[in-house]
Amino acid sequence: MPGAIVTQFINLIEARRVPDALMLLSAECEYDNVPIGKVTGPEQVGAILGPFVGRYDEVDWVVHHQVASGTADEGVVMNERTDRFRSGDRWVELPVMGLFLVRQGKIDLWRDYFDLATLQRASQPA
Repeated sequence: MPGAIVTQFINLIEARRVPDALMLLSAECEYDNVPIGKVTGPEQVGAILGPFVGRYDEVDWVVHHQVASGTADEGVVMNERTDRFRSGDRWVELPVMGLFLVRQGKIDLWRDYFDLATLQRASQPA
């Protein structure tokens, strides 16, 4: 089911297993970080996601609500999350709304909506 694929994807990112997470993306997957921009394909997603996740000691994406519709091969998943990143003893938290389209059992679109100013403020040294 599409929801299970997205949940597995998030779990792999939290485990900082980015190469394994990328295997759940289609070859044409579009990753749109709405306030920043978009890239296409697992290689480009990995070029952004790998270094970002790699700079933190811990990643925790708290899914508050998730809805999914569709079949095992195709569907839509939306989730409301708080993406948390720990560096040392400091956490950066970012409210996120995510949209995923699953086609043929792979994530074909991943679009995250968040406020860039919130991320910039949270990322500044204390």
